[in-house]
Amino acid sequence: MSDQSIEIRQSSWEELAALASDIRRRVFIEEQDVPQQEEWDGRDPACLHFLAWRDGHAIGTARLLPDGHIGRVAVLEEGRGRGIGLLLMREAIEAARRRGDREVVLDAQVHALAFYRKLGFEAFGDEFLDAGIPHRSMRFSLRGE
Repeated sequence: MSDQSIEIRQSSWEELAALASDIRRRVFIEEQDVPQQEEWDGRDPACLHFLAWRDGHAIGTARLLPDGHIGRVAVLEEGRGRGIGLLLMREAIEAARRRGDREVVLDAQVHALAFYRKLGFEAFGDEFLDAGIPHRSMRFSLRGE
């Protein structure tokens, strides 16, 4: 399969909810056993959402909160290892830069730290559990770029 056909769309939760929530349900709730009440935190309507499409199918998602946090980065199993997560992250970072954010932050699952470091994120603080999964907070400065 050619990944030349990857497209990232940016929109509101109202527009992308059905597809983005399906991806998040499959990745976080079904694969990672995140409790539904933790996944659906009520913050989605205030966020800017990103949806990755490959060959006409929604394959990944992420969100950018008003305070500069990037979260809910999820790629379906069949799309992993193809750079889709990197494209989603780059779009979210650029959206934050365009609106004037000074930095973006995220809480990364420990197994994904290297992925975020490739983008220039730096870990800070201690490891913590979120939904029973070890995480570290990470930041990326948008100043001077």
